[in-house]
Amino acid sequence: MVELDVPAMIHVSASCNHNFHATGAHYMNADTTAFMQLLQGNLFGDFPTLRFIIPHGGGAVPYHWGRYRGLADMLKQPSVDTHLMNNVFFDTCVYHQPGIDLLVDVIDNKNILFGSEMIGAVRGIDPQTGNYFDDTKRYIDAAKISDEERTNIFSKNARTVFPRLDAKLKERGL
Repeated sequence: MVELDVPAMIHVSASCNHNFHATGAHYMNADTTAFMQLLQGNLFGDFPTLRFIIPHGGGAVPYHWGRYRGLADMLKQPSVDTHLMNNVFFDTCVYHQPGIDLLVDVIDNKNILFGSEMIGAVRGIDPQTGNYFDDTKRYIDAAKISDEERTNIFSKNARTVFPRLDAKLKERGL
């Protein structure tokens, strides 16, 4: 991946344990676990240009950001901001406005990539809003962030995380 200069998304598949609902428990747990495992190690010390995308807004990570900062300190790891957040990115597949609001409030804008799902984890229309649950663009549109931050989330951050795509787009004048 380093040689190819491409990121990877850490995304699990179905659980073999029927006690864990795939999209309601297993995915969220795995996203959170991946972040914790990266925090405990030194992968980016060995591979400083490696990039990972953790889906579903990073699982529980933004909600427990203070916990991860404290765990990094307790485990004698560098600050989460420098240890992980130059290499780890979260998407916006969160499915409700308060979740997106928390994500953009807690996680540095440069670490958020727009993500939406055609056949998402929650298929259907939200009876409270009349919109599809997995239409995540409207949450970014409604977030209390600047137009520049919105543009970063929708496009500029992806061009940083995917430099080969950025080069191809630049070749085409985009």
